[in-house]
Amino acid sequence: MWSTALLVLLCSVALVQLAHGDDSTYLIGVGRYDITGPAAGVEMMGYAMPQQYASGIHIRQWSRAFIIADSQNKSRVVFVSIDACMGTQILKSQVVNKLKALYGDLYTNDNVLISGTHTHSAPAGYFQYVMYEIMSLGFVNQTLQALVNGIVESINIAHTSLQPGKLLINSGQLYDASINRSPTAYLFNPPEERAKYDYDTDKGMLVLKMVDLNGKDIGMIDWFAVHCTSMNNTNKLISGDNKGYASMLMEQAMNGGNDLPKEGYFVAAFAQSNEGDVSPNILGPHCIDTGLPCDPVHSTCNGKNEKCIAFGPGVDMMDSTRIIGERQFEAGKALYGNATTIVSGPVDYRHQFVDMTNINLVVNGTNVHTCPTAMGYSFAAGTTDGPGAFNFEQGSTMDNPFWDFVRDILHTPSQAQIECHHPKPILLDTGDVTFPYPWQPAIAPVQLFRIGQLAIIGVPGEFTTMSGRRLRDTVYQTLVQYGFGSDTVPVIAGLANTYCDYITTFEEYQEQRYEAGSTIYGPYTLLAFQQLYANLAIAIAKNQSVDPGPDVPDYGPKQVSFDPPVLFDHVPSPYSFGSVVKDAKPQYSVNDTVEVDFWSGHPRNNLMTMQTFLTVEQKDASGDWSVYLTDNSWFTQFHWQRTSELLGESIANITWTIAPGTPPGTYKIQHFGFHKEITGNIYPYSGSSSAFDVI
Repeated sequence: MWSTALLVLLCSVALVQLAHGDDSTYLIGVGRYDITGPAAGVEMMGYAMPQQYASGIHIRQWSRAFIIADSQNKSRVVFVSIDACMGTQILKSQVVNKLKALYGDLYTNDNVLISGTHTHSAPAGYFQYVMYEIMSLGFVNQTLQALVNGIVESINIAHTSLQPGKLLINSGQLYDASINRSPTAYLFNPPEERAKYDYDTDKGMLVLKMVDLNGKDIGMIDWFAVHCTSMNNTNKLISGDNKGYASMLMEQAMNGGNDLPKEGYFVAAFAQSNEGDVSPNILGPHCIDTGLPCDPVHSTCNGKNEKCIAFGPGVDMMDSTRIIGERQFEAGKALYGNATTIVSGPVDYRHQFVDMTNINLVVNGTNVHTCPTAMGYSFAAGTTDGPGAFNFEQGSTMDNPFWDFVRDILHTPSQAQIECHHPKPILLDTGDVTFPYPWQPAIAPVQLFRIGQLAIIGVPGEFTTMSGRRLRDTVYQTLVQYGFGSDTVPVIAGLANTYCDYITTFEEYQEQRYEAGSTIYGPYTLLAFQQLYANLAIAIAKNQSVDPGPDVPDYGPKQVSFDPPVLFDHVPSPYSFGSVVKDAKPQYSVNDTVEVDFWSGHPRNNLMTMQTFLTVEQKDASGDWSVYLTDNSWFTQFHWQRTSELLGESIANITWTIAPGTPPGTYKIQHFGFHKEITGNIYPYSGSSSAFDVI
């Protein structure tokens, strides 16, 4: 009786608040959905290593969507964080088109922001520009559609879960999860500017907390700048890396410890920020052949960049991923729990497409401009998180006649282009190459969200630490100048909507380390973005519209793919798909690893979206089996190998490392999949290990 009366009272209060336009009450919806791409046969996106093809799953990829509308439901924004390397133009366009078919003009390019966590352990091929498709052998539609469909579903879930609630923000410092991987370039920034900061990376973490009007937890977004490169370029298992693991831990903590794919209402995104020069490999680089420090400017060992590699704090890359993920989770959870600053004010947004290749600027009274796209020599050197090949060096400001000859086969840069990008020696003059379609984007999106005093800056690339600081300052100062309060909080949402590579400061550009060699619009790229985002800030502050900008070409119909399809699967007689090749032992203890092999079909026959390629199942007292873990668990691994391309034979290797706290009892491991006949028909199968005991 009393509980019913209290519920009616609370609902009445909520309705009154909404009716009167309480500016600290918002409509909030959250959603999470599986976006895991092909788990075999597709290049991973990020390291550009030819041999890094997906061969299984460690943890799945997820889209996490957050819809926030004002109390009058007149304006809303959608923030989406995806466990993928970055947002891309073709991805954003297809998501928006699907949303338009469902909701009309409610969700558009303008108010939807898709930000990648920048994991380097997820499938590639979801671009419309050649430069980012080379290693994936062109366009991979299966990767793209897994992302598009999952993002749309996560937004659908968020849309249907909209409810009145409150937003709170909190910020703090996380000191032991990042280092600067180009510290000598950072030192090129003015001493008086560097003196304003204690560190050469941003240690700040910002958390946006979401609760309903009863104080029940709904979700969170955590922004912290660090690369998702704890998993190195030898990894072949799909993984959300350190941020994906941090999100998993927070969702488990808030949803009762469950990591099953369909369980849990609370959604936690550990999103990306200005991580351009920020590495999680906090032990720093050293020469793997001698153990000595690398050359600090060129990141080489006796002139070889391949030997200079940075390492994380763990015993291996999995352990390093765990540690960096746990540190983000623990810091984020503490900030979430202690958040007291209430967000209040309107919800607004601005978005614009801009041709970045010739933006006019004035620097110290001199007219300058940005450039058509080009990649420098240092781009090919890679980073200490993942070195390149052919002995390129970071910090290269001089041409090499041999590589210039190779470059000129593709396209010879004009003298104007060379001068525009100086001191970058051009290795790939991508701006003037259009075969079979453009290699890098000329048109980029800029986007700014306003949620009360929070300003979310959606940037289409990787801003370095100091670049991000300057951009945040530009947006903050502009908003305050035009009437916003001094409590305005700007945050960068990185790798959003389209990928335009890196953005360094003008000073960092002069040293031409990897990040500068990958700053594709030339030395004034950052200044151009500062000008563009200042214009968006002015428009929001003055309640003015902005020119939407030029139309973005759709190169989808022109996409080229050399990605080989699955032709058929086969198992040798007398076996069938799902038959056990190597069975479990009868008994295991905590910290042991259970390992079972099965005859398998190709994982690309069915991505098992919101399902699983494996289960660890536990037997209860009545003899029934229940799912204990899936392929979304930190403690399981699904490895897949084509043992014979000619015969189409494959083995699935499934492992379960038994964690402390695992209940003693009887367990089994099951494998699920689909196999393809030579006729093209695809059929499901499953297999099970023998039962075994955990003591």
